[in-house]
Amino acid sequence: MTAGKETMGEQPIFTCKAHVFHIDPKTKRSWMSASSAAVSVSFFYDSSRNLYRIISVEGTKAVINSTITANMTFTKTSQKFGQWSDVRANTVYGLGFASEAELGKFIEKFQEVKEAIQAQQCGATAKTTNGSGAATPVASATASPLLAARATTGEEPPALSPAQPKVENDEMMVHQRAHSVSSTLQTVSQGGYATVGRAPRAAPAAAPADGADSGEQLMRYENDRLKLALAQSSANAKKWEVELATLKSNNLRLTAALQESTANVDEWKRQLHQYREEVARARHYATGKGGEANEVDQLRQRVAQLEAELAQKNEELLQITKSKKSEQDEEAKLAQSQLELALAAQDGQRQVMHAINEQLARQITELTTIHREISTALQT
Repeated sequence: MTAGKETMGEQPIFTCKAHVFHIDPKTKRSWMSASSAAVSVSFFYDSSRNLYRIISVEGTKAVINSTITANMTFTKTSQKFGQWSDVRANTVYGLGFASEAELGKFIEKFQEVKEAIQAQQCGATAKTTNGSGAATPVASATASPLLAARATTGEEPPALSPAQPKVENDEMMVHQRAHSVSSTLQTVSQGGYATVGRAPRAAPAAAPADGADSGEQLMRYENDRLKLALAQSSANAKKWEVELATLKSNNLRLTAALQESTANVDEWKRQLHQYREEVARARHYATGKGGEANEVDQLRQRVAQLEAELAQKNEELLQITKSKKSEQDEEAKLAQSQLELALAAQDGQRQVMHAINEQLARQITELTTIHREISTALQT
């Protein structure tokens, strides 16, 4: 890109490296990474329009395209992270730096740009008042670039011709707001780094006819900004109401859980007190039963002594039983021998009687024979 084109376009005034983040549009509470790595984040100044912008491009995607206004504030949220809100883009940008020093340099440049914008607005107000003799609404840094350029030079815009409708001015403003990203991407694709080209300036016939039209456009733009801010505030209020209801519900649950925990602690204390009383009673019982334990030991010794005596008596009884048994056995043997002798004598007597009986039977037989013979002899 030639030096002539760079003079007419935007010029980089500060460049640094940082990771780019966007606020989550759904939750508005978490960050989404807009760049895959640390990318170049640059401040650009357009001298023809007195505009300051922060631009960052990764590949062919513009991850930051934010026009700086006097009411913007960059907030440092940690040692290496900061953020600012862009109402026009309806988002919040976040930057993560490699060190706290780089973040400090970025904050200094942001504040310097804000002060420059405020100084430009004060100077434009003074020039407009001195040149026209009446107070005219001053174009802010986010208004039409043509209005800002002419406010610094004091040129009188030519009147509109009947063939050119007033709506062309609105179309021109929309085009000027939308051309920034496309021109930046076009410059990067052509090999440019620091300079971002701008669209050709519109013909003088398309400029507003007088200060009243420019004031009306500013009022419309400010009205749109206020509407957007009001809609965002309403959405945030609804989200806060939902979060408040959620917090109340969580508070109720936590209160119930706390009450339940308190009741459990009281129950545990009661059980602990009961256990302590039982332990005290057991100790007291063990202490009171010490004498009885001695008596039990004495009884146990007496029982052992009696068992020993019983064993001794059993042994003596066993010995006596054995001796008696031996005596009984001897007496039994003696009686048996006597019985055997008696039986033998009885057998001898039986044999004698049997012999006597046989002899008597023979004698009877002989007498019978004699008797018969005598009887026979007598009969004859």
